[in-house]
Amino acid sequence: MIKNLGKKHFDNFEWLDVTAPTAEEVHEIAVKYDLHEESVNDCLQPGHLPKYERFKGYTFIIVRVYYPVKDQEADTVQELTNKVAIFISDKFIITIHRNEWEPLHTISEEYVITDDCKHPNHVLTEIVKAALHSFEAPGTKLTQHIEFYEEQVFLKDRNVSFLKGLYFIKRKIDVIKRLLILTHEIVDKIDSKENSNAYTRECRDMYVKQQSLYDSLLEQATQLLNIYFNISAQRTNETMRVLTIFSVFFMPLTFIVGVYGMNFKYMPELEQRWGYPGVMVLMAVVIVVVYFWFKRKKWL
Repeated sequence: MIKNLGKKHFDNFEWLDVTAPTAEEVHEIAVKYDLHEESVNDCLQPGHLPKYERFKGYTFIIVRVYYPVKDQEADTVQELTNKVAIFISDKFIITIHRNEWEPLHTISEEYVITDDCKHPNHVLTEIVKAALHSFEAPGTKLTQHIEFYEEQVFLKDRNVSFLKGLYFIKRKIDVIKRLLILTHEIVDKIDSKENSNAYTRECRDMYVKQQSLYDSLLEQATQLLNIYFNISAQRTNETMRVLTIFSVFFMPLTFIVGVYGMNFKYMPELEQRWGYPGVMVLMAVVIVVVYFWFKRKKWL
């Protein structure tokens, strides 16, 4: 579907918004606006990462926007985000995407109707700002999830489902962090020295805000995983320590039982009336000696 979003407000340039285009529609647009084959091919790749590239007569940009998903285990670029391809020059701006993205209509109706906003570069700035803003809500949600898992790590029992959930949270943060890193070049080009204004600086501020948020989330998730494994290792070491203590208590007893369990006919203690009680007392003395030795070493 092809819409002319700039028809109501712009006289000096065109804004075409194309949703879920066919290959034929993209080809027609490419011929009409003299778009390079390479940028068109990139535009048609659903998993393409953010990029900024100049061609003769126009600039080609890809941004990715967060797309709400119900699947808690979604952790890839395509599962978490949608691609918006942008072709921009002084005479036109073309946005191509597979799924509806409401902020584009909001930008065309509300944010670019003033005199100082009627230029393709400002439209581009607003689109990039909207794309960056789309990561704010998931960032807040991931922060809440991190806080929940921190509580589980420090205050409650740990289990496999906990580790699985924390893994997918870290994967989501990793994906978004990578997309933000690749978006940095786009923001740099928009807010270059010659093009810098209040709108572009606001775009850069939003980028810095999102980058800082996801840097913090990634650090927290990584630390939480490390703490989880350290606590699990400490718990395992504690269990092994207890088992080792028990084995030390039983080792001398096993030795004594082994000696008197041998089937030799001439064993002096076998004929003694107090042999059995004596061995039991010996075992008790060994246990007491081992116990006090452990206490002295502060192993108990």
